[in-house]
Amino acid sequence: MKKIALYENPSKPEARKWAEYAARKIIALNAVCYASQELIDSFPDELASQTIACPISNFEKFIDVVISFGGDGTMLTVSRILVNADIPIMGFNVGKLGFLAEYSTCEIDESLNDLISGNYRIVDRAILETEINGETIYALNDFVIEKKNSSRMITIEAFSNQHCIGIYRADGLIITTPTGSTAYSLSCGGPIIAPSTQVICLTPISPHSLTFRPLVIPDTTELAIKASSGSNVVNFVADGQTERLLKSGEQVVIKRSKELCKLIKPLNSSYFDLLREKLLWAADGTSHNPKQ
Repeated sequence: MKKIALYENPSKPEARKWAEYAARKIIALNAVCYASQELIDSFPDELASQTIACPISNFEKFIDVVISFGGDGTMLTVSRILVNADIPIMGFNVGKLGFLAEYSTCEIDESLNDLISGNYRIVDRAILETEINGETIYALNDFVIEKKNSSRMITIEAFSNQHCIGIYRADGLIITTPTGSTAYSLSCGGPIIAPSTQVICLTPISPHSLTFRPLVIPDTTELAIKASSGSNVVNFVADGQTERLLKSGEQVVIKRSKELCKLIKPLNSSYFDLLREKLLWAADGTSHNPKQ
């Protein structure tokens, strides 16, 4: 019997609505449903009485699968909290694009049936890690080093296994996993990288020199990044959610973590199916001709 926990984005009413729907379905399929007390309190009494309260900090002790309702940001939050838990995550998209939360609520009944019956696959996604002031910080998508409280560019020195890669004059630098290649990096001209590829990509943000281009390197590389700014501080951001301030000239070391994020995917789909759906690569530009 599967023990399934629900995690919703509390700022999205649609996420809470679909989490309630999923709870009913999970219980009807004779699985055990867990959720936060806050979410359970929003359920009707008869459903609340059948759902077990459990904070996400205790998911590791009881849960087989976590279902996320929100967008990619919600998935990133769950992955960061559960980074040491080895629990697979299934994401329903009630946000915008949904590269991580790729399941559609339009097919929620079929998807939950597949989950309970084991008709799915689990993929491992690489995670980056660094340590700042004794705190280990993880990123499933990317780390970003960027200017803080200034319109002026910053200077970023990047080293690969102690060998100098280059000195960037730019608004910032993105260090991305293959999973994060379709996020901020893509909007800055970075390449789309298949998630199974064992690489890290460095994508500059608005570099002063046009000769700087995204650089793909093996993920066995240990990166040392040092940023200098006239404002004496730079911003360090993990997955667009965790922010830390670095002193100008302070160095951070970034490497692939031993931890992995496990994502649940449809059994008969591929990454290329996802790209065609989300980026409209299969769209026919000639199918809607304007009136003559």
